[in-house]
Amino acid sequence: MVGSAPEFGRVGIIGMGYVGLTLTAALARKGYQVHGVDVQPAVLNSLARGKPHIFEPGVDEVFAEHVGRNIFVAPELPRDAVDVAILCVSTPVDEGTRTPNLKNLAIAAEQVAARCSPDTLVVVRSTVPVGASREVVLPPLAEAFATPRLVMAPERTIQGQALRELVELPQVVGGLDAGSLELGTAFFAGVAAQVVPVSTLETAELVKLTNNCHTDVIYSFGNEVALLTERLGLDPLEVIRATNVDYPRPDIAKPGYVGGGCLSKDPYIMLAGAERAGHRPPVIGAARRLNEELPVHVARRVTGSLAGGRTLAVLGWAYKGWPPTDDMRGTPIAAMMPVFTAAGLRVLGHDPLVGPDVIRDHGGEPVDLRTAFREADGVLIITDHPDYRRLDVPGLLSGSKARFVYDSWRILDADAVTGCGVRYLGLGYEPVVRR
Repeated sequence: MVGSAPEFGRVGIIGMGYVGLTLTAALARKGYQVHGVDVQPAVLNSLARGKPHIFEPGVDEVFAEHVGRNIFVAPELPRDAVDVAILCVSTPVDEGTRTPNLKNLAIAAEQVAARCSPDTLVVVRSTVPVGASREVVLPPLAEAFATPRLVMAPERTIQGQALRELVELPQVVGGLDAGSLELGTAFFAGVAAQVVPVSTLETAELVKLTNNCHTDVIYSFGNEVALLTERLGLDPLEVIRATNVDYPRPDIAKPGYVGGGCLSKDPYIMLAGAERAGHRPPVIGAARRLNEELPVHVARRVTGSLAGGRTLAVLGWAYKGWPPTDDMRGTPIAAMMPVFTAAGLRVLGHDPLVGPDVIRDHGGEPVDLRTAFREADGVLIITDHPDYRRLDVPGLLSGSKARFVYDSWRILDADAVTGCGVRYLGLGYEPVVRR
């Protein structure tokens, strides 16, 4: 066994979503015996066959090699059989009230209390409001064990690079007490290259929220610039590029959609904890609202640019294209489709990783790239997937009736598009056609 200490050889992970799945793969690759838990039979059946239900580079290979050897999956933890129990359950935000739902976290904590021993180190890895580890997870543990061992160690990886970042990124650990912190630090020393101990559970909780909310704010400013250049008839990339060149202050981010499982909900989780403390952070709320409005704004601009056309091709249905993913959480198309539907548009859909059934479920008609360009009155590229960067623009636009290409991330050669007699648009970039 390759690990930080013999007593950490057996690890239970509750929740086989993205966080739990990638952590399972990373630990198994290091030699830990991992017991993955999930309540969804389809997920368990797929994982038991060595076929992960979520795309992440490297995870398929790990599961194919280790399932049945040192990766085991079941609907519950084995009784008294794990040295570390890690809670990786989802903490969704209600779409209406924007309040976090911690029911899954509470259920997971109760399972640990019922099926683990007093010596088990319990790790909260889910993203939670400040105070939730102490207020939701600790009570059932304290009722079951005289001296619970509890730490909070947030996940901070990016999709597409998770297996590498789980090892390379510093791992922040906050403990219930000195003993818990010592154990948590020892465990993660066998996983990550660097461990950063912090004084409390709450500090570790806020670290994760601070990371993601800061990212949301940074991106929102780039989007703010783009909304302004759109009105002024300027090019946001030119403005931002000139702003950043050899200037010693932080770079301005390019405009772009901001989604995914974390950035679309973590600001609301931070706001929930802050409001309980009597404070509402104004910048975080404003940044999130701006980033959520951007896809709707683009959908309206695209609909207006069709000028009577009824068919729109949408390339890129996952929430991002780089690193590539099939994750639909926080995808821009979810906010755009109501606008397209209200306008009576036929929406053709293509994505290198998202399957046809998912595109249909979101209201699109799955097609190949050639069909998308041939039948569309306009083309909207939502993600910067590498496949789209390599598009044969003249070949695809030859014979197309498309009036425009809206290239959200500006990954195409604008001259190649306009050379085909087609208007080229982008986020904050709508040059006037001069005759």
